[in-house]
Formats: sequence, structure tokens, C-alpha cells
Amino acid sequence: MKRRHISTILAIAVSFALFFWLAIPFAMAVMWSMVDPGHPWSYPDILPPKLSFERWRVVWETTSLPTAMLNSYTLAPVAGICTLLLAAPTAYAFGREEFRGKAIAQVVILIPLVLPGFVTAVFFASLLLSLGIFEKYPAVLLGHIVLYMPYAVRILSVSFSQVQDDVVNAARDLGASPFEVFRAAYFPVLKPGIFAAFLIVFVLSIEEFAIAFIVGVPDFTTIPTILFSYLGFEFVRTNAAVVALILVVPNVILMLVLERLLQSANPASVSGKG
Repeated sequence: MKRRHISTILAIAVSFALFFWLAIPFAMAVMWSMVDPGHPWSYPDILPPKLSFERWRVVWETTSLPTAMLNSYTLAPVAGICTLLLAAPTAYAFGREEFRGKAIAQVVILIPLVLPGFVTAVFFASLLLSLGIFEKYPAVLLGHIVLYMPYAVRILSVSFSQVQDDVVNAARDLGASPFEVFRAAYFPVLKPGIFAAFLIVFVLSIEEFAIAFIVGVPDFTTIPTILFSYLGFEFVRTNAAVVALILVVPNVILMLVLERLLQSANPASVSGKG
């Protein structure tokens, strides 16, 4: 009974912490984005004196936000698909095969996650210039694929390792073709990992700033590049709040979808084994 009370207290404490950490900043961003230009919000007012959508209209009409949204939401799915396709062979080797140097290779593949984003972006930009790649879209796309490949490899490696060997062997013994073996034995187990990896790369690609800024600007703008322009030297909190909400809200929805996918990632439900 005492342990149950402690668990309840901890759950309540975590809930309050999440509320103050997430809900309050989100509510502040909503209020700042709706501050009417003719009625500034300043001390000692606790709440904005007047709310309107004028800031949203101004940001939409006076910036390249529509183009940036188009760039971000066309770049992210392509980056997700390309990253999955390129990560699959390596993930299969890590998840299904044993070979010399496997542990070292698994560490090396994580190097892009260790380096600071701007260091990677500067090095990547100089590499693209030396290779003669000047087109912005493929350059930023390639940068996102390289940067987020470790996430896809790691997630898919775990998914491949959960495939049951007896299910694969049974499908082969029944005369199934390689495609039918994949569809019957691999895909049911891999599906949650595939969607999870895709959504993670998708969200990270939309939120990425360093490569999009150093490699893409000024010809190729994304939502984060506009957001950071408002957070720079000329700090405009209200406009930044508008762009931040446009960036965050869809990603929160996608992360909720990701959570459901991860909850369904139980190989026992598709392989018949616990």
C-alpha cells in the first residue's frame, strides 16, 4: 500500500512538471501570437489587452512562410523515404547478421549524432562546393539523409532483430518466393519500426535549421530559417510565436501518431510468440 501511494505521488509530480514544462510555454506562445499590433502586451498586464489574428496575417503576407512551408513539407517526406531505403541494408546487417567489427560499425554509424549541427553543416557545405553541387534542394536533402541516417539504422536494426527465424524458415519451406517471405515474415514485424523511423526523420527534417540555413539560404528557405530570423538580432517575439506554432503543432500530432505506433510494436502480436 505504501508503494502504491509513492507511485501515485510520483505520477502527480510528473504530471505537474509536464504541465509547467509544456502546457504553460505553449499557452504563452498562443497568447503572444494573438497580441493585437495596436495594443502591445507589456508589464503590468497579466494577459494581452486585445487578441486578434492580425499577426498571423502579417507573417503570412509579408514573409516567405508559404514557400517555406511548401519546401519543408515536400523535403521531409522525401528525406524520410530516401533515408529508410538507404538505411535498410545496414540495418539488416546489424539486426540479422554477425560479422567481425560489428560493434565498431554500430558506433561509427552514430557519429553524425555526436557532432554539433553547425559543425556538420559547415563541413557538409564545403564538401558540396568541392563536388560542384550547387542546387539547393538536392544539397539540403542529401544533408538531411546523412544527418538522420543513424536514427533510421538504429530503429530498423531493432525491428530486424525481432523477426523470428522459424517464421522465415517456415515460409521458405513452403516454397514462398523472396518477396512472399518478406511480406509474410518480415513486414508485419518491421511495419511499426518503418513508420516510426519515417516519422522521426520527417519531424527532425522539418525542424532542422543548421544545414537548411548554411546550405539552403537565401534561395531555399524552410520554416526554421524564418523562425530563427525572428529570434535573431531583431527579436520579434510575436511573429516568432506565430512561426513556432506553425512548426510545433503538426509535429506534436505526428509524435502522438509515433507513440501509438511504438505501442503497437510488439513482435508477439504478429509472430505468435511471446
